[in-house]
Amino acid sequence: MQLHHWPALPVSISHDEDEGLGFERNISKEMDNYKFGILGLCETRWIDNGQTKLVSGKTIIYSGHKDDKARHTRGVALMLTKKAVKALIEWQPINERLILAKSRTSHKWIFLTIVMCYAPTNDVEELAKVEFYDTLQSVIEKRTKKELIMVMGDFNAKVGNINLGYEAIMGKHGIGSMNANGQLFANFCANELVIGRTLFPHKDLHKATWILPDLKTQNQIDHICVSCKFRRSLLDVRVKRGANAASDHHLLFGKLQLKLRALKEECKVQQKYNVDLLKHKDTQIQKSIIMQINASKKDAKQHNRTYLVEN
Repeated sequence: MQLHHWPALPVSISHDEDEGLGFERNISKEMDNYKFGILGLCETRWIDNGQTKLVSGKTIIYSGHKDDKARHTRGVALMLTKKAVKALIEWQPINERLILAKSRTSHKWIFLTIVMCYAPTNDVEELAKVEFYDTLQSVIEKRTKKELIMVMGDFNAKVGNINLGYEAIMGKHGIGSMNANGQLFANFCANELVIGRTLFPHKDLHKATWILPDLKTQNQIDHICVSCKFRRSLLDVRVKRGANAASDHHLLFGKLQLKLRALKEECKVQQKYNVDLLKHKDTQIQKSIIMQINASKKDAKQHNRTYLVEN
């Protein structure tokens, strides 16, 4: 299962047949090129929340400001392939910075829950940062132990390559040094999340996710995290520099040893019949039982279900 997120990417939804009035055409193409299953988007700048199906067949679920008069800022979204949509159980628009999606996996007892995030920048008031992480924590606390929780997005947080005091939740493969936002982020992850990008050795070229306006300075402020319990399921996290969608952020790629599974229609309760009644002397009772059995068989064919006739 491959998951990715593209932060700081203003997107406009188009319903035109050529799907060419926004960035979604390029994004959809990149998803096909890299065989993505789910792609997270930050700073979409959409108002309200909803679900939109693109001409390509992919689906976008999004969450933004609830007030129609609010400025077109922030916003998060998830773009899903047809296969990912079939595995989707539920999704929740939390606010303009958070969206959640829960999917069924190939493992009978494990579900994948993705929380897409867009955290406040480093220069924002401390209160806004605390509120963001408090809300995120409350969302995660409501999940069950059977869920592989993946938190990803633009956290505007640099965690650096020194993991002293955070050995349990991060490695030494970051870049730069930890900033104030990075410490908040690491403290939050200490509640049972590992910072995936710091676990895998890669060249700095494949670590940096954001390019500063001077086109020289690069930082690692976007992250993919998973539950500590499922740490071994995360196979790799790195930047894909070849993908292009006119963003100053590089595409962050995460690979999970887990497959999505399409939801199946719930099986109906097996109906039981007393076939001894078929031997009853009263022909009306016999006909009634036969009609019930035939109706049940017809219904079974329509729903691809098997019904048992028991004594």
